[in-house]
Amino acid sequence: MINQKINSIDYKELYAQYNWFAKNYPPAVQAASDEFFLPGFQFILAGISKNINTLMDKDAYFVTKIRIDKLHDMFFRTSEKAVEIILDKILGKPNSRFNLNKLTDLEAKIITAFNDYMFNMTSKFLSPPPPTLKRTNFDVVHLTFLLKDIEKNKVAKFIITLPEVLLSPETVVSQGDKFDYGDFSTSVIDISVKIGSTKFKLIDVKNIEVDDIVVFDNSNINHMVMKFKDYEKEINLNPNLGLVIPVENEEGEINMADENTNLWDSIEVAMGAQFDTVKITLGELKKIEQGLVVDLTSIYDNKVTLSVENKPIARGELVIVNDRYGVKIEEVIAQTPEKVAEAPETVQQEGFEEEFNQPSDENNTNSQQPPASDGQGEQPANEEDEFDYSDFELEDEDI
Repeated sequence: MINQKINSIDYKELYAQYNWFAKNYPPAVQAASDEFFLPGFQFILAGISKNINTLMDKDAYFVTKIRIDKLHDMFFRTSEKAVEIILDKILGKPNSRFNLNKLTDLEAKIITAFNDYMFNMTSKFLSPPPPTLKRTNFDVVHLTFLLKDIEKNKVAKFIITLPEVLLSPETVVSQGDKFDYGDFSTSVIDISVKIGSTKFKLIDVKNIEVDDIVVFDNSNINHMVMKFKDYEKEINLNPNLGLVIPVENEEGEINMADENTNLWDSIEVAMGAQFDTVKITLGELKKIEQGLVVDLTSIYDNKVTLSVENKPIARGELVIVNDRYGVKIEEVIAQTPEKVAEAPETVQQEGFEEEFNQPSDENNTNSQQPPASDGQGEQPANEEDEFDYSDFELEDEDI
């Protein structure tokens, strides 16, 4: 509950108060350093927080506690590296390795005196304590500075802790909207539009070819899904009837394999389709939120990519078959290893025949002829590398 309060409420207040802290404290802290040590250090306000744990993680600190009154204290926390940076510049670098737990009395007095001087410079921003309060535990605000040795370019943390009850920061109050949201109605963003999906056996995915038509069972000509980053929203569309194609037979569709297939070829995988990046105005996006029919005629001119397990398989143009969307394949992106290996196999066999075909063997007329097409000559092609199923990450329910 405490963390929830800090994250949801207190931090929002600090955001509105940041300008007041940034305007007052950095100049006072820098002036205290310049006057006490002479110029050479730079203090940069890095952040404001109410959670000290994230600031002090894995760091050792020299802490100076200065009492404001009987109930309130102010803390100056100088990190071990910051103490080393200060002492190296003021006293010179020692021969031994620096250790915060082994500070001499002189070194400790230098850091303490500096913190006392800084308290005098910054306490002017504190309000008088309330006279009636009797609590001893108050919320605090931590100002984290980066202390930098300008000459050696070394940086370390320095934290000032202030009692919140004694602070009266000015809060930036919003004056309302500075612009009309309608001014951005014509601004264009890039979105994705998902058409639908269907189930395919791997053998059919492997045999997909140009001019095949893939019909998506899970699609509707009046609806598509708009996707912007992680956000998805169903959109209503007027279908472009110019995309309708007559289908009297299934000659143009993918031919399902009739021959016996192995277990892997029989596994069904989900194939999805979506347009390449589509541009839409914020005005159109707002209409989508209102559930109105949106005219996105321009998307029909874009190419559609088919994918399995987010792996692009093919690209084509959108068509309408009966009451479902489909894609007419124009390009097969992922050719199967079997088809790719077909040409190199032929070249290798011809080279083998040329090398071992002796000129004196005049009767061997078949030695330089193409492989026989009676089925036996095609046997080596079936022994080539199988389809690389590792391209797809199959779920248990697909098997």
